[in-house]
Amino acid sequence: MREKTSAILFKLWIMLSAIIVLSSVAFIFIYIIKNGASSINLEFIFGKPKGIPLGSEGGIFPAIVGSLLLTLIACIFATILAICTAIYVVFYCASKKIESIVHVVVQCMAGVPSIVLGLFGYTLLVVNLKLGRSLLSGGITLGIMIFPFIQVRVEKTLREISSSLVNSSYALGISKSYTLFKLVLPMCKSDIISATTLAGGFAMGAAAPIILTAAVIFAPVPNSLSSPVMALPFHLYILTGEGISLEKSYATALVLIMLLFIINILSLATTFFGEHRKYNRNI
Repeated sequence: MREKTSAILFKLWIMLSAIIVLSSVAFIFIYIIKNGASSINLEFIFGKPKGIPLGSEGGIFPAIVGSLLLTLIACIFATILAICTAIYVVFYCASKKIESIVHVVVQCMAGVPSIVLGLFGYTLLVVNLKLGRSLLSGGITLGIMIFPFIQVRVEKTLREISSSLVNSSYALGISKSYTLFKLVLPMCKSDIISATTLAGGFAMGAAAPIILTAAVIFAPVPNSLSSPVMALPFHLYILTGEGISLEKSYATALVLIMLLFIINILSLATTFFGEHRKYNRNI
């Protein structure tokens, strides 16, 4: 009887927690949509910031393009580093001590505040390497931020590959590099893409790393990697912090949320089709 009561209370606690979380998220979405939907139109989406102060009129097209480009560069940079690190740890590292050190470094990187990463990117990339406030500086800084997120998931995916399959490839005389590129990575492709898109959503919503490395409020659509950019989180920060336009702030937040929603849908779709392909292969 006591165990049955505990089980019922635990189930009620879980249901209540789920209801609270879903209700909070729904409230945020509805509140932003209610306050921002009226300001969204074609001019707002495809126009440039105008007015005095800048941003009180016009649109956010340069910020949309800047956010997408920063996210793209961050994902490319972080994914390459994450895949190489994960492959080394899983297939090449023979020392448990070195493996532990790598894990500690990755975990420490995951715990660094984003504003500290922005300061690091400013010191190294903008000042010392003289890249200036640019698309490249901001993209690399965001890539450093999302690198641990991708690395942990890629390593987990690689460890889930059947060791007997890999050993069978080695037994046939196939080199390790050929096995990795032709057998292991294609099998993990959907999981890697899913992790990268989720990390891209994380990067797109970050403002602190790009404040010192890439974002400039009056920047147009960038035409090179060395150009400064505008980004949706920074634009939202300026509109809200300076009290320029609360309506434009809600509209900008709504556009950012919709982009993040699309990215997460793509990630879920990639995972679903990847699992479906694996299931058909096993059958």
